Amino acid sequence: MSGEGADDTRTPRRPRGVLVLGLMALLGVVLFAGFVALGVWQVQRRAWKHDLVARVDARVHAEPVDAPGRGQWSVVSASNDEYRRVKLTGRFLQDKSVRVRASTELGMGSWLLTPLRLRNGDTVIVNRGFVSPTWCGGRATCTPGPSGETSVSGLLRISEPKGAFLQPNQPAEDRWFSRDVAAIAAAMGLDSVAPYFVDADAASSPGRGDGNDGPVGGLTVIAFPDNHLMYAITWFTMALLTLLAAWIVWKDERRKRRA
Repeated sequence: MSGEGADDTRTPRRPRGVLVLGLMALLGVVLFAGFVALGVWQVQRRAWKHDLVARVDARVHAEPVDAPGRGQWSVVSASNDEYRRVKLTGRFLQDKSVRVRASTELGMGSWLLTPLRLRNGDTVIVNRGFVSPTWCGGRATCTPGPSGETSVSGLLRISEPKGAFLQPNQPAEDRWFSRDVAAIAAAMGLDSVAPYFVDADAASSPGRGDGNDGPVGGLTVIAFPDNHLMYAITWFTMALLTLLAAWIVWKDERRKRRA
């Protein structure tokens, strides 16, 4: 009885004030506009990503061209040049090689990066490929590799400054976690170095296949994650939920005012 009496005497909630309703409406508009803007941005990003993939695919399957010379270094960029097939000729500076930690389809090991001195005196750092942890006793300069003038073909790559995530490069200790062209050039005392490096293809670095007898080229992974459609659907769904919440509030407010 006491419970029933309490329910009967409970005071109905009053309608919200104009100020509260105004603030709720403003918040709803801001949220709806923000979610829609984010959804549209993801749709635009998806279109940009598909265009990028198409351009990269065209570069990868094109005939190799001469690597950009000094006069073009200032305009080399990821959007216009990365993964372009290039060719170059010069002499490897074997004693300036470094090993950069790598994880590949062949397992954990290193990339072997060796500067290539071109005929005009410029230098391009070449990623000759994957080597196993035991190759060269963990060093980078125990075998001469190609002697004299040699030609290399592969994919142009953009420098990877500073290091890997939570693993900064340590030039003083010869410990490298990313292919930072400027840092490697400084550590090796090189000048006139291109701001990019080249991933040698399998024809240029035909290792045995496990990295134990020398660098294995042609292991460049080209992947562009494309989750933009899922993100767009998520943001547009949030916008619709915002409209649904606004409709529920409006319906509740209308019921209170009628009561």
